[in-house]
Amino acid sequence: MSIVHPADGPQRVEEELPVWDLSHLYAGPDDPRIAADLDAAERAAKAFRGRYAGKLADLSGAELGSAIKDYEAIVEGLCRVTAYAQLRFAGDMSDPERGRFLQDIEERFNAVSTETLFFTLELNRLDDETVGRQLAAAPADRYAPWVRDQRIFRPHQLADDVERILHEKSVTGATAWVRLFDQTLAGMRFDVDGQALTLAGALNCFDNTDPAVRRSAARAIGKVLKDNVRVLSLVVNTLAKDKEIEDRWRAYPHPVAFRNLANKVEDDVVDALVSAIRDAYADLAHRYYRLKAHWFGRDALDYWDRNAPLPGADNRHFSWAEAKAIVLKAFGGFHPQMAAIAGRFFEEGWIDAGPRPGKDSGAFCHPVVPSAHPYVLLNFYGRPRDVMTLAHELGHGVHQVMAAGQGALLADTPLTLAETASVFGEMLVFQALLEDGGGRDERRRLLAAKVESMLNTVVRQIAFHEFEERVHMERRSGELSAERLGEIWLKVQKESLGPAMHFDNDYSFYWGYIPHFIHSPFYVYAYAFGDCLVNSLYQVYRDGHPAFAEKYFAMLSAGGSLRHRDLLQPFGLDAADPGFWRRGLNVIVALIDALEALEEDGPRLAPARPAPISSS
Repeated sequence: MSIVHPADGPQRVEEELPVWDLSHLYAGPDDPRIAADLDAAERAAKAFRGRYAGKLADLSGAELGSAIKDYEAIVEGLCRVTAYAQLRFAGDMSDPERGRFLQDIEERFNAVSTETLFFTLELNRLDDETVGRQLAAAPADRYAPWVRDQRIFRPHQLADDVERILHEKSVTGATAWVRLFDQTLAGMRFDVDGQALTLAGALNCFDNTDPAVRRSAARAIGKVLKDNVRVLSLVVNTLAKDKEIEDRWRAYPHPVAFRNLANKVEDDVVDALVSAIRDAYADLAHRYYRLKAHWFGRDALDYWDRNAPLPGADNRHFSWAEAKAIVLKAFGGFHPQMAAIAGRFFEEGWIDAGPRPGKDSGAFCHPVVPSAHPYVLLNFYGRPRDVMTLAHELGHGVHQVMAAGQGALLADTPLTLAETASVFGEMLVFQALLEDGGGRDERRRLLAAKVESMLNTVVRQIAFHEFEERVHMERRSGELSAERLGEIWLKVQKESLGPAMHFDNDYSFYWGYIPHFIHSPFYVYAYAFGDCLVNSLYQVYRDGHPAFAEKYFAMLSAGGSLRHRDLLQPFGLDAADPGFWRRGLNVIVALIDALEALEEDGPRLAPARPAPISSS
């Protein structure tokens, strides 16, 4: 248990919060089982190479199935140790010993996995007739979806020696730059009204009811990011160039091509998603922020007021016990099994919730390996948004627990589908809060909070996607200056958020703290994909679709064994349908309609006293 650090911001929860129990994996970094597991994986990998390298074409279906099972066991053993090192590092990224431990484990992982690299390369070189014959027999048939997903990369596979050197150098290439980024952000401190805050603490101030605190935090974040912009822009430029070189060698036609293949989603489906959201900017963000500016008595909001509490809000804070009860009640209202799985995260020490210096400033649910269990990290300040974040990450957790039966190779879902359960979990909690809500003002605040969350998930993430696309395309012609990165950033923000949002030069550096640009290029559209998909899925649920819960759990339990078309078919949904995305966006439009109706019906939420827009 840990108490929220007093330097983590003016809004904080004075209570003990859980810290995860990583001893479920290993007792500590000196646990002899770590070395034993790595040594066992290395021996198994070398034996595996000797047994199968150059021989896959001659294997029967039964023999190939046995080989894949052996490969899966090696992968799971390596991933268990690596997950432990990653989770331990996330708990305090400023600790050099944890960084060194993670680097050592990743280098060992790289060395062992180099021994098994031949397997997928050789598998992809087999002709379709041979693979078809092998996959027709047990136990290889069970792994047919995994083989299929490996072979979609066949046109982009390089010679074995090139693949090997790219694999071996990754720990001193892209992975090292990611670590530099993480440690740089973890070491940053932001002076907000005399308090030296972490990044999470400073960002938390944007929910403060005092506009002076929000402005002070915004200025502090801009200043510190500007002070570190040389390192941050070097990281972005280096990783974009690294990706461009590899994409060129692999003949990917555009920067997003690899991510789309990895997500098992067609280019035209992603293009339709992005276009639908861009076309709806005016109906969504522009319209909502114009309404919110009116509530604040302004023609336009400063960017630090984008997520500010509405005027007159009571700045409600939730205790950890309240947040837990709200989420579990909402999950249980959908189905007892969902609440039972989520409850294990609280009962068995699978959550790290307390903000503290050095800790990862975001939130995630790490699947670890199927033979263990997931872990959730978040920074809980007691805000309504933190309750939704808890629901989001536990949605991931339920998904990962249910998919574990697929095994290490088939449990993981593409990013696009990985966000389905998390966003669905948020929707359940929101609807539960809305149904239990009080008067008109409370309903307005709940609706506004949900709209803002959805805009952050849909509009903001597609704006991030646009930023990435423009950066990666321009990087092909040369390195981008920090100023140019800022120009692109401001342009996409203004396009997406609209004229009712005011930005100054400090905001031009805010691209520098977005981890997805660094960790997983072009990840971000998956959030919008998941949100729009869930909006449609939730409508099907509310319409009383027969056996919805059973079909939903079957979808989660499928893990990565099915594609989005197959998973959505039982619900009568098709992401390739041109109207699919607009249907999801119309859910957000309807919520904004409801807010405007409340505004017209009165009694109206009293707007804040008018104030001039802050100058740059």
